[in-house]
Amino acid sequence: MPIPKAQSPTTDVVLRHWREAVPNDRLAHLVKDATRGLVRALTMRLAEHRVSFGHWAFLRILWETDGLTQRGLSLQAGVMEPTTFAAIKAMEKLGYVERRQKPSSRKNVYVFLTPAGRALKGKLVP
Repeated sequence: MPIPKAQSPTTDVVLRHWREAVPNDRLAHLVKDATRGLVRALTMRLAEHRVSFGHWAFLRILWETDGLTQRGLSLQAGVMEPTTFAAIKAMEKLGYVERRQKPSSRKNVYVFLTPAGRALKGKLVP
């Protein structure tokens, strides 16, 4: 076995870094790959029911708390109100949600699941 040559202090630092850091980098890549696979599988499953990945978060929130305002839905989803508005509009066209005013509060418009939107929970949530 050949005798290793003397290494500069810089080379030692670089080698030490790679010996210590690479296992962590590998774990990060594995987690990233697993996440990518899960998102891909979920996207395919959602597509079977005409649900986009972007609508998934809104549906999950409404399954737990039906009848939120657009602002409330935006806050819970962590997105801006225009994003929520566009998603609601698209899901309304698909027949999954409807917007209505509550008799007690005519100022706000509330988002409610339709029977078709509620039925998706049984098909999409394992």
